[in-house]
Order: sequence, then structure tokens, then C-alpha cells
Amino acid sequence: MKVIVLGSGIIGTSSAWFLRKQGYDVSVIERQPGAAQETSFANGCQISVSHAEPWANPSAPLKVLKWLGKEDAPLLFRPRAELLQWMWGLSFLRECTQKRTDDNIRQIVAIAEYSRQTLQAVRAETGIDYDCLTKGILHFYTDQKEFDASLPAAKLMRDLGCPRDSISADEVVSREPALASIRNKIVGGDYTETDESGDVYKFTSGLAKKAVEAGVDFQFNTTVTRLLTDGSGNGARITGVEVIDGEGRHKVLKADAFVMAMGSFSQPLLKPLGVNLMIYPGKGYSATYQITNPDQAPTVSLTDDGYKLVVSRLGDRLRVAGTCEVNGYSRELNTARCEAITRRTRELFPHACNYDDPIYWTGLRPLTPSNVPYIGKTRYSNLYLNTGHGTLGWTMGAGSGRAIADIVAGQVPDIDFAFTGMQRRQASSILVPA
Repeated sequence: MKVIVLGSGIIGTSSAWFLRKQGYDVSVIERQPGAAQETSFANGCQISVSHAEPWANPSAPLKVLKWLGKEDAPLLFRPRAELLQWMWGLSFLRECTQKRTDDNIRQIVAIAEYSRQTLQAVRAETGIDYDCLTKGILHFYTDQKEFDASLPAAKLMRDLGCPRDSISADEVVSREPALASIRNKIVGGDYTETDESGDVYKFTSGLAKKAVEAGVDFQFNTTVTRLLTDGSGNGARITGVEVIDGEGRHKVLKADAFVMAMGSFSQPLLKPLGVNLMIYPGKGYSATYQITNPDQAPTVSLTDDGYKLVVSRLGDRLRVAGTCEVNGYSRELNTARCEAITRRTRELFPHACNYDDPIYWTGLRPLTPSNVPYIGKTRYSNLYLNTGHGTLGWTMGAGSGRAIADIVAGQVPDIDFAFTGMQRRQASSILVPA
């Protein structure tokens, strides 16, 4: 049986890896010249099960209003004359109730924990070097109200099996001495020992090489233009995918099954088929700095709650990423937002890095209003979804790939998660992959 995976970010490459392990003949279609060249290229690099609280939560509506028009705001919503953006925004507001937030946290923690365990198994099997650090993630707060508001979510995560422990300001600095320069501003934090960090690009490109060795065919420089079908009613199937290859030729590629893993670009390709996904691009930013004083740079991966930034040590580099701009498909760098990242990083670690020559980057995160991704079946019997992972693609990537491979194989994944188009598994706890 032949399966075509559309997209070669962390989600698509993981899907291809596990589909091949299931014994399928797998091809991956990617418009870039290599794997992980878009949203998986330079993100925050955290494997952050503890960061499962979605953007849509009870405090979000007032924050979004407060941040409107502020170029350096952590979450910037730029209204556009675009129906999908407004529909997405209304859906986002519906997800901001406490009940929906709690339900979404349960879903995100389930797939994220499963994925972290899966990643650890893949790491042990393949030996891929990706600057992995297993020192946990330290989340610190500089606003007392925000810290107080975080305590119920932290407790819910502990109840779900994620050991997110709330700690004092002194304990924060004890865990990461590089934060000593702002000790007077820190009011508290939480620490999750089991979380990790690592370079998602290095891992994904390394996994793609391993997949090629295992027999997966990656077709780079190949752009998907549309999916072809034999109808839209019950029993309809995808008959092929139309592409333009690296030499400019139009081709139709055939397979028995297709996995959509194209992130923000999944929605416009599927809409003509009547598969309407509530996915909208959220432009995230990152800055990478060369570390010049290793003793002054953090060694624990950090989340700066007030500025919605994450910080990860990648060997002799420091990656700082975050913020979100809901403003269509443009990847144009906003100077104000870039400078805000460097300004905050310099404030946190004034002597750690060379701040005169940062490498700035943007990527389009595929946001669902709930932050819960689409993983599972569609009404087309041979079309599957693995998309919409938002800010947690790296965190959920390995587990999502394993889960979709199980689903394509007709198996129910070993995880209690609301897979798209499938009846929910009844389970009392998160299951550890074999």
C-alpha cells in the first residue's frame, strides 16, 4: 500500500517515519529543497508538555483588546477583510470559557505527553544529535496576578500526570542562576522536570535522513496545487495529488492513502473539497544569538510568561522565540517585534550573548482556536489529517506521527485523545508507548 504525506516539517516527517515502520510504501511531497525548512526551521525548541494552557483562556479577551495596535504585543490580532480570520476569531472567543479551557488542556496534555515519550523512544533508536537537553522547563512570572492565575492550571496538569510544580521566586533563581539579574522582578514560577528542549530543525532533518535510509521517498522542490477526487458523497476518495515539480512540470501522483501535514497551508488546499478546517496562520518570531559568555547564559529552557517568550540553549547558541501575529500568510519581519525580543533577552541575560548580530526568523504556526490539532480521518475514506498543531508542533510531533500511522493502519492509537472523525478511546490515563 502506498501513502503520500504532504509536508515535511516535524509533523509530516514523523508521520512518514512511523508509516514506513508500519510497512507502507511512503512518499513525502515538499515544496522546499529540504525537510523542516518552514515552520519547523527555527522555533522555540521546547518539548513543553507543561505549556499546555491554550492561548484561548478566560483572561485572553481582555488581553487581546489591550494589545490591539501595539506592534510589540505578545499576541497581536490585525483585523483583515477576510472571512476565515473573523470566523476563527469568533471560534477563539468561544474557547475562552473555563470549561473549554480545562477540556482543551486535557487534550493537549494527553497528546503532548504521549509525544514526548515517543520522541524519547525515537531518540534512543536513531541516535539523532539535535542539541537535546533534559533539564526540564522553568516558567517564570513577573506579574503577581498572572502567577496567581497560573496555579489552577498547574494543579490541573499535575492531576493529569504532568509534574508542573509551582515554586517561589527564590527557587526560580536557584534553578536557573542566570536569572539573578532580574530576581527583584520575579514573583514566582513553575518547574517541570520531565520537559525537554532541542533543535527541531536538526532533529527533523536527521529523522528525514533516517527515513530515506529506511526507504521513504522525499520529493523536494515539489509544490502541491490541488487534490483530485472521484466525488464528494459517501465513499468518495482522493484519486491523486496534482503537483508542479522542480523542473516546472505538472504531474499527478497516485497513492492508496494521503496524509495532510501542511500546517497553515492545509486549510486552503482542503476547502475546495468541502473539508473545512478552522486553521489560521499565527506568525511567530524567533531570534538566535551566539553565546559569548557561557556562564551567564541559561542552561534550563525557560518560558517568560509576561512577554510570551521561550528561551532554549542550543549548544553555543541561544534561541528566543514567541509572540504571535494573526495577520494572514505574510512572513515579513516586523522590526518592532524583532527588536522587542532582543530588548527583553538583553534585559534577562545582559552579558551572555552577542546581541549586535541576531538571526531573526518568522514562521506561520497553524493555529486552531482551541490549540487542539486535527489528527485523524476525513469524510474521504483515504484522506487523513495531521495538522493544526499551533505553537506546539515540536512538542506534539513525534506522537502525532505515530498516532496517524496507527490510524492509517486501521488501529486505534494507545492514547485517550479526541481524534478527528473517530470514536474516542475510553481510557483512564495517558498510556506509555511500547
